[in-house]
Amino acid sequence: MAFTFIARMKIHPEKRDTFVEACQELEKATLENEEGCLYYKFYKLRDENSYAVIESFENEELDEAHQQTQHFKDIVPKLMECLDGTYVREFLDPLDS
Repeated sequence: MAFTFIARMKIHPEKRDTFVEACQELEKATLENEEGCLYYKFYKLRDENSYAVIESFENEELDEAHQQTQHFKDIVPKLMECLDGTYVREFLDPLDS
C-alpha cells in the first residue's frame, strides 16, 4: 500500500515568492531524483495564505529516505522560514484498506 498524505500549511504573505520558488525547486528535485516517489505536488488552497503538498511514496521508508536527501535538507529550511505556524499532515488511505 502506498504511503500518501496531504500536508496543509499557512505562510506569511510577504514570503510568498520565496515559498513558491522553494516549493517548485523541491518538487522538481524530488520527482527527478527519488525512485519510489509516486506523486509530489504543491497546491495553493483557497483560504488566504494557505498551501498544501500531496506526497505519495511506495512505502513509508521511502518517505523517511526522502527526508534524508540532500535536496530536502537544502530546500526545506527555506520553506519552513515562510510558514506562519507549522504544518498538519493528514494521511490518505485507499477505501479498500
